[in-house]
Order: sequence, then structure tokens, then C-alpha cells
Amino acid sequence: MFGSRADLQRVRRPNEHHRVTFIELFFDLVFVFGITQLSHALAAHLSLVGALETGLMFLAVWWAWIYTCWFTNWLDPGRTPVRVLMLALMLAGLVLSISVPRAFEDYGLKFAVAYVCMQAGRSLFMLWALRRHNPGNYRNFQRVVSWQILTAVLWVAGGLSHDGFRLVFWGMAILTDMAVVMIGFWTPWLGRSTTADWNVEGAHMAERCALFVIIALGESILVTGKTVAELQATPGVMIAFAAAFLGSVSMWWIYFDTAAERASRSFVTTTDSGRMAVSAYTYVHLPLVAGIVVTAVGDELALAHPDGRMEAKVAAVLLAGPALYLFGDLLFRRATAAPFPRSHIGGLAALAVLAPVSLTLSPALLSAAVALVLTGVAASEAIWLRRARARATA
Repeated sequence: MFGSRADLQRVRRPNEHHRVTFIELFFDLVFVFGITQLSHALAAHLSLVGALETGLMFLAVWWAWIYTCWFTNWLDPGRTPVRVLMLALMLAGLVLSISVPRAFEDYGLKFAVAYVCMQAGRSLFMLWALRRHNPGNYRNFQRVVSWQILTAVLWVAGGLSHDGFRLVFWGMAILTDMAVVMIGFWTPWLGRSTTADWNVEGAHMAERCALFVIIALGESILVTGKTVAELQATPGVMIAFAAAFLGSVSMWWIYFDTAAERASRSFVTTTDSGRMAVSAYTYVHLPLVAGIVVTAVGDELALAHPDGRMEAKVAAVLLAGPALYLFGDLLFRRATAAPFPRSHIGGLAALAVLAPVSLTLSPALLSAAVALVLTGVAASEAIWLRRARARATA
């Protein structure tokens, strides 16, 4: 099976795009668990250091997932060797997710090794698969592997370190992993790649990233449902519950009512699919998905103590999650040449207005106010779209 050098690349035909396969959806199940683990980690360590640690782990989880998204954009998941590798990546991803709550305690090395195995194993497989069939992309992955060898040392060194050194080593590793994409994986003697070298099937990647947004929103719904099921139905709990659900629906509406489909069409017609894949999907989806994760934590905290005295860190989470989401969606629209979303600026301004008075509100009331802001943005988007369609048909 693995001794064959048959071409494992996807066969691309004009005016067609590859649908997301069942093995890709199965692979994503690991990241449902991973997102849940990240939410629990942030809720359990709600401090500046805890936020930095959770943010770093979020970047690692996202980077492991988005690289696999590129991988299945180029190689055919229906071929047995590709499918077997994806199952192996699932196992490593499961170990990565299991390690999240204790990654800065006694599971640091497990987290680091799982991440390195996913990144390096996938890239080495790409070298094997592309060597006789795609010289340009084969050279690209030579550069990728060169950098991943360097960052693997940093990840493992962090896993073996303690106290603040782990955060330093891992911070250097993930920042390097992210930065080298922007310089085309420049490597001595091998040169650099350009976005024109990264021929991406736009509709497939757009669908994959949209499904990841659904995963994150689904995790938010799961956290809300699980928390409410363990509480008594007091007025405060019901207000926080309604706010959490309304906020999730509004976030779905903001992304999927117009932005996702318009971006997919723009992706398909662009002359530089690699550039859009890097900017709009690899990088810009980071704050968008992070906003959903932080919002889920805020919803959980508001439900746990809906009528309690507001703490500054709880108010910060309740406001920061939706703000990150709106900012990420704004960047996403600009990166895909969509009209400037003035509704998002209005939403961010409204959240800024809430900040000075947030400590005077209960968690349930602040959660409700934030949900109304998101609903206002979604409603503005819907009204704008209806008017645009009316003008187009007039």
C-alpha cells in the first residue's frame, strides 16, 4: 500500500469543486473535543497568565487543524494512504487535546510531542507523496520541513521545561510557525515559496473553514446546555441562558448569512488563491474562532453566577469574546474584498460603551446586553442584504 508511488493528489476539473469528505468530518471530531478543552482551560485559569497559556494552546490547535486543511486540499482523502495518515493524525490530535488542561503542568511533553508528530508527520508524508508528481510543491515542503525541524526543538524544549520557560519556548515556537508562512518558508539554498506556488481549491477550503466555525459554535451550544442542565431555573439563569443562545445564533447569522458564501465565490474567482488562503482563512479566522471560544467561556461564567457581584475578569471575558469575533469577521470581509461592514464598527463601539459600566451590572444582565449588541449587528446585516438584493432586481 505505502510502497506505491501513485499520484495521490486530487484530480481537479474545470467548474467543479471537491466537497468535504466523510473522513475530513470524522477528523474534525477530535477538534470538537479540543475546543471544549480550551474553553475549560480558560475558565479554570481566568487570569492574564492563564489567558496567555490558553491563547498559545489555541494557536497550536488551530495551526495543527489548518495545516491538515491545506493537506486535504492538495491530496485526495479517498486514497487509502492519505486516509490512513489522517487517522494517525486524529490519534495525535486526540493526545494533543487530552493534554490541554495540564499542558503547563505535567503534560507539557505530551502536548509538545503530539503537536510535533502532527506537523512533521504530515509534511514528511507530503514529501513522499509529491516527489515524483509535483516538483514545485515538493520543493515547498522541503522548506516547510526545514523550519519544522527548528520549531520541533523549541516545542520539545518547552515540554521539558518548567515555570515560565515553557511559555517562552512555546511562544517562540508558535510565533515562528506562524511567521515563516508570511516569508514563504524562506530557507538558505532552497529560496522561498510564493503564494502563486500554492494552488488552492478555493471552494473546498472555504467550506472546511466554515465547518470549523460551526464546530466552535456547536461547542458553545454544548457548554451552554450542559451548564444549564445542572442549575435551577432561576430568573437570572434563564436570562443568561437566553442571552447565550441569542448570542450564538447572532454569531452564526453574522458569518453565514452573507460573509461565508460571498467569500467562497471570491475565493473561487481569484487569480491568486494561495494569497487568499493564507490571509482570509489561515490567519484571519484566528480571531474569529478565538472569539467564539472566549464567548463560550463568558456564557458559562454568566450562567454559573448570573446574579452575583461582577468581577473585572468576568466582565472582560464577556466583552472580549464578541469583540474578537466582530473584529475577526470584519478582517475576513476585508480580506475577501467584501463591502466595508459598518455594522461591525457600530457593534465594536457599542461594546466599548458597555465596558465602563460593566462592573455595575450582574453577569446575566451584561451577557444580555452583549447578546443584544450581536443581534443588532446581525439584524443590520440582514437589512443591508435585503436592500442590496432589492436594488439588484430593480
